[in-house]
Amino acid sequence: MTNHLHIASQSNDRVKGWAGLLEKKQRDQRGEYLIEGIHLVMEAILCNADISVIVYDADKGVPRELQSEPYASAAASQEWISASRAVMSKCSDTDTPPPVFAVVRKPKPELSALFRPHCLVIGLDGLSDPGNVGTIIRSADAVGADAVILGKGTVDLYNPKTVRSSMGSIFHLPIIEGDLAELIPQGKERGIVMAGTSLQAAKNVYDCDWKRSVWLIMGNESRGLSTQTEAALDEAVIIPMPGQAESLNVAMASTIMLYEALRQRKFYT
Repeated sequence: MTNHLHIASQSNDRVKGWAGLLEKKQRDQRGEYLIEGIHLVMEAILCNADISVIVYDADKGVPRELQSEPYASAAASQEWISASRAVMSKCSDTDTPPPVFAVVRKPKPELSALFRPHCLVIGLDGLSDPGNVGTIIRSADAVGADAVILGKGTVDLYNPKTVRSSMGSIFHLPIIEGDLAELIPQGKERGIVMAGTSLQAAKNVYDCDWKRSVWLIMGNESRGLSTQTEAALDEAVIIPMPGQAESLNVAMASTIMLYEALRQRKFYT
């Protein structure tokens, strides 16, 4: 990892291109996105993500973690560029620029993951907070879910805050950006149960059979599920709250449902 090209100027054309990926329009046009920080770059390398270039802070050098195996061997064929602190700052939306970032090409996940036998999928209907979306992806990864669907109106998967909140889980399972209005009927045709939360539901999350093939559909932070999506549910459930809290954050609610599904599937006796 020596003799790397060095870029010092923020006005460099490549730097302008990298910084442009902080905007959704540019990410969509170019089919690429940014990942920031040592942990995410390590995960991308381990998961064989399609990395275009790795850029590191010239003052700090290549992070020690990325010089060790298996990362060094896996990244040997990558293009590495050292950059000034000003360049690192321009290509980050955080207050403190990371020691390393990478440009990654977007994958094209297969829809077949949504329809596996005994599938567990979580679908997001218009979620607007990137932190919530990233956390839900992380929870879905933790329980071994088959896939995540980001329905129309949901924040961009490759928003830097979503990527950071996922803590690398975006590399571990298929994440489909699609239209729930089109995908839900396809799932129901295959016998998959569509379930979601509702404050009006009579059945609680612990009284349902989550061992079946199921999609858990979660709604917007303030509005909940759209009318169309709610009408398509086969099962509406409520998460019991015997305490005095008014409500649960959607990421917390999603995690509760995912872990109840895991409990029933793996630990139920």
